[in-house]
Amino acid sequence: MSATDARYVISPPPQPALAIAGSSELFPVRRIWCVGRNYLEHIREMGNDEREPPFFFAKFADSIVPDGGQVPFPPVTKDLHFEVELVVALKSGGRNIPTSKALDCVWGYGVGIDLTRRDLQIASRNIKRPWEVGKSFDAAAPMGALRPVSEVGHPAKGRIYLKQNGVVKQDGDLEQMIWNVPETINQLTQQVALEAGDVIMTGTPAGVGQIAVGDKLECVVEGVGTLTVTMAPMEKEYVQG
Repeated sequence: MSATDARYVISPPPQPALAIAGSSELFPVRRIWCVGRNYLEHIREMGNDEREPPFFFAKFADSIVPDGGQVPFPPVTKDLHFEVELVVALKSGGRNIPTSKALDCVWGYGVGIDLTRRDLQIASRNIKRPWEVGKSFDAAAPMGALRPVSEVGHPAKGRIYLKQNGVVKQDGDLEQMIWNVPETINQLTQQVALEAGDVIMTGTPAGVGQIAVGDKLECVVEGVGTLTVTMAPMEKEYVQG
């Protein structure tokens, strides 16, 4: 069914997409999957069990904010956190993909921030409720331009860091991942079928911290890309669409 099909009762929403570095082309995003607790030092700083297997949660595809964009401070939180992550963009998918074949599915890589309403996440977790409210909200997934595998290969090591107002707050290396990219794809496809257009955020190193309105966040994964966003004031309570 085309986007102009007269059977739609309202106009279809725009297709979420990521920029391609050095190109006017776009990568259409189907779903955003995130890996929880994938760097040992981050697990320790959050006081969690180091021995747990990987787990996954999702963000809305339309929560992407592009490089250079402004992120409106989200409502109902007093403890918004940054988490810089390597982003993996898939050109194909499937179920139960073997680790040895997983990288064949990857189109390219980029940099993202898993914005987290930490107070809401923890409050939900403590009463054993789903904590999507802490992870999935408007503008919760800033992401920079992608670079294809043909340019960057499959990065398994390299510095990943985030600056807040010019000061380095997170500083790690991709080789510190507990579950690397092919292992992550293998684990995730045991639970869901991945498809072309899916994006995976692969976890964050230690040093996560609180964000305020006006903060400038600059992220780098060496050899992959950069991402810069600025925190803007909260949007008006009521905006008619």
